[in-house]
Amino acid sequence: MKENLHEPFEIIYKELDECPKPTHQHNFFELIYILEGTGVQEINQHTFRYNAGHMFLLTPEDTHSFDIETTTRFVFIRFNDVYIKRNTSLVSASQREDLLPRLEFILQNASHQPGCILKNQTDKRIVKPLVEAIIREYVNRDMYNQELIRQYVNTMIILVARNIAMYLPEKITECSEDKAIDILQYIQANIYYPEKIKAARISNHFGISESYLGRYFKKHTNETMQEYIVNSRLKLVETRLLHSDMRMNEIASELSFTDESHLNRFFKKSKGMSLGEYRRKHRAVTSV
Repeated sequence: MKENLHEPFEIIYKELDECPKPTHQHNFFELIYILEGTGVQEINQHTFRYNAGHMFLLTPEDTHSFDIETTTRFVFIRFNDVYIKRNTSLVSASQREDLLPRLEFILQNASHQPGCILKNQTDKRIVKPLVEAIIREYVNRDMYNQELIRQYVNTMIILVARNIAMYLPEKITECSEDKAIDILQYIQANIYYPEKIKAARISNHFGISESYLGRYFKKHTNETMQEYIVNSRLKLVETRLLHSDMRMNEIASELSFTDESHLNRFFKKSKGMSLGEYRRKHRAVTSV
């Protein structure tokens, strides 16, 4: 079973004695905060015991369920890639070009293992009053409540991204090479600008030869740099086809393709079907 999200973000507050759903998937990100209670979280067939103060991040396509042992109060905060990319209030205008793509990259590369996402104890202490403030606004519906909730959610996303980023090297490269992480983050920060992620530009930026860059990248990521760039751009296109109402020419413009025809050729070469065919086929599947 797969759930869909029809709003930019969604807040759900529930007190449960048992999980009402079997193992299921989402097409969006979901932050789950435990206000009270105990039980077991299962994600991708791995389990983790939870209690009050734990927060989990589920990424699109993760499968999960809960085995509730004592009455549990959950807060679910749901959002998708498009919310991050098109959210003008998430970061300041001066940071938007660099930080939004990096946030998208960090969240997509979060660990797909169960467990509390909050590794920094100071951040953990900040999150509880933040969640409580979201609940107050959600329940009371006072003036400007939607605007305040949006700001609280944005703060939560930044905090979560910071905690994921602390452990990103192990997830991405399974090594401690800082330069490998820097190269990956440079590519993701500039993924919307093809000229900036050509091998010559990247090698010049990092002061290493193109031939060495290619060998180094393959060693630490197990794929060529071109494969990584193509797959990253495909992922962005797929997200917009499935989880937004953007027109094809808007997607092409945002991702710096020459035009819709150029984007369609790029997509069809890898996926074996046109943009329209892919959207119709996979949206039909996810809406079941």
